[in-house]
Amino acid sequence: MKKLLLIGGIVLGLGLVALVTLTFFLGSIVTAGVNRFGPTITQTKVELASASISPLNGSGTLSGLVVGNPKGWSDTPLCSLGKVHIDVAPFSILGDHIIVNEIVIEAPEFNYETKIVASNVSDLLKNIEAVTGGAAPGTQPTAKNGKPIKFEVKHFVLQNGKVRVGFGPTALSLPMPPITLDNLGSSDGGITPDQLVFAVMKSVTSSIVSATTQAAGKIGATSGAAAVEGAKQAVEGIKGLFGGGKK
Repeated sequence: MKKLLLIGGIVLGLGLVALVTLTFFLGSIVTAGVNRFGPTITQTKVELASASISPLNGSGTLSGLVVGNPKGWSDTPLCSLGKVHIDVAPFSILGDHIIVNEIVIEAPEFNYETKIVASNVSDLLKNIEAVTGGAAPGTQPTAKNGKPIKFEVKHFVLQNGKVRVGFGPTALSLPMPPITLDNLGSSDGGITPDQLVFAVMKSVTSSIVSATTQAAGKIGATSGAAAVEGAKQAVEGIKGLFGGGKK
């Protein structure tokens, strides 16, 4: 009886070690992948501090994800996502078709900068669009079988986000409209990471535009007619990327 208990204890201990090792292994894959390929997609600094994913149910958290500003803008990060909760089909992360059941970004913070009709957010979107579909060989992640990794995201949510407009004491912190996207890549057999980021950032940009439009009057009340006119021009410049406002 004692031998059986001892053997059972050893097996359980080995199982726990294997589980912890595999969890760390999966998290390390995600962290390394984001830090390697993120900058090639956005053409800015991208840094993910850590990731933890359970090999049993595929749920996990990405912590400390920061995206830098494009060239020509301040050294302030364009956005800080803090924690991103994900639910991935177990072990699909090890293949070339990663199925993500859900992504929830809770309380992200964006810093919105403008120059007449240009903005840091629109420049980031242009960077991603320039890469989409035309990345050089070796700049896109591939699976062990050599095939490009594609994603299928069934449900994406960004909620309780804030966008900071302006600098110093006159800066405004504004709530962003929530974003919900479904079945990204489902009808195409998956989409590449750059296509996924572009689809998400296009909606994020529209959400920031919506928040900024509502803020134009507030900016004018504190900074004068010139400031509100500049804010309106910046909004119209970003809307031009989509042929109008959010649809």
